[in-house]
Amino acid sequence: MTIDELRKEIDQADRDILAAIERRMAISRLIAEQKKFTGKAVYDSEREKIKLEELKLKAGDESREYIDDLYGTILDISKKHQNKPLFGVLGRKLPHTYSPEIHRLLAARDYIYTVIEREPEEIDELFSSAVYGGFNVTIPYKKEAAKRCDILEPDAEKIGSVNTVVFGKDGKIYGYNTDIYGFCYMLKNGGIDPHGKKCLCLGHGGAAVAVEAGLKKLGAAEVHFCSRSEEINYGNVYDACNDAEIIVNATPVGMYPDIDEAVADLSRFPKLEAFADLIYNPSRTKLLQQAESLGLKTAGGLDMLVAQAYRSSRIFTGDTIGADNITTDDEKEIRRVVDILQGRMTNLTFIGMPGCGKSTLAAAVAEATGRSLVDLDLLYGKVYKEAPSVTINRDGEDKFRANESAIARYVLPKSCQVVSCGGGIVTRDENSFWLKANSLVIYVKRPLTVLASEDRPLTMRDGVEKLYEQRRESYEALADIIIDVPAMADREAFISEAFSQLRKAGVEI
Repeated sequence: MTIDELRKEIDQADRDILAAIERRMAISRLIAEQKKFTGKAVYDSEREKIKLEELKLKAGDESREYIDDLYGTILDISKKHQNKPLFGVLGRKLPHTYSPEIHRLLAARDYIYTVIEREPEEIDELFSSAVYGGFNVTIPYKKEAAKRCDILEPDAEKIGSVNTVVFGKDGKIYGYNTDIYGFCYMLKNGGIDPHGKKCLCLGHGGAAVAVEAGLKKLGAAEVHFCSRSEEINYGNVYDACNDAEIIVNATPVGMYPDIDEAVADLSRFPKLEAFADLIYNPSRTKLLQQAESLGLKTAGGLDMLVAQAYRSSRIFTGDTIGADNITTDDEKEIRRVVDILQGRMTNLTFIGMPGCGKSTLAAAVAEATGRSLVDLDLLYGKVYKEAPSVTINRDGEDKFRANESAIARYVLPKSCQVVSCGGGIVTRDENSFWLKANSLVIYVKRPLTVLASEDRPLTMRDGVEKLYEQRRESYEALADIIIDVPAMADREAFISEAFSQLRKAGVEI
């Protein structure tokens, strides 16, 4: 093997080691949590000695002599990790929560953060245990948490809802509500000022309580609620609140996986100036996309999620003064975490003409980033048991496009993928919503002379130039980023130039 080939091998070995260490640290955290909950000592010196001897026996000849040093360090780090204060997020079922990832980005050095799933009958035991330093609280336990706290901060006491609990050294349980701050930050970051405005909140459940408090804190003139069972409902809201200036969606309608839903039609509010959606997955809900198309100011739920977590994090570390006096620098830290999380959640979705290199580039990006790769044309073959060209030649383009859209609806709402789309994905208007919902859409523009037509019936039928002119405006309108890659000598040169342009556009590769 050449030096370059060996370097690639060692780079892959390093990635494997890092992944294994991350997994080991996560497991050690879970072991510590279980031991603390059952009252057992976290550190077991006898087991550590046995473990080291076992590892020496299993190690290969080139690494055996280093096991004491290597695993001595790993075990010391594990102990340090396990002995951090333990916090978490409390809910009934939390399969898709982003809270642990957010808190690791905010305060990985200060505490461990985990998921705490409990049934209603287990809540009293949790509050009476001494395992956790505190926890965030989500639906359906925010009001129950407030009832169990000895001392409530003014915001939490006012609305009777707690999303942050801390077990004080004085034996008292303290309750806070950081959702109100998170909501206010979300509006501020979106340039939305409710002062003196008529506001409408869609939904009147637990989330709406913090929305109302935040809007009133920011000086809203009126706050109205719309729900299925109230005086203002989805049948009469367009008449009752025809003059709403700011609308907030506090319902789960439009949340992943059922993203093709909307609880209202924003175009029927003629005085509407701004729209905020508490949903953070997908990043651009159906209502947010409609608001953008209407030229409204908008704000998405990820800002609120991270901002409330930031204030909770300051409280967890004992900095309640800092939690009540968040500065411009603090807001920059919130923005940093939002940007990181948004980048991780969002798909990198490639569009462009047939033969432009989307599939090649997507595969290279997936390999470089460790994301899962989905090629919609290849997936089409797996789902329908034939190549797109076969469907087009036998059943016509309309049948193929309908099938292609069905696959897009299945794939594009998911997160953290690299997606290569067929060249004609932009020809059906319905696909634009799916493309924009959870993706950074990247248009790969190439000279027409490099585009292939083999096994591409539409290109062969209409010609490259005609097909390009039919689709160009759609590619450009849908794209968040356009990379313009000239004809290159080979595959490696093409990928290198494309990567360079993507990095300049802010894509982390």
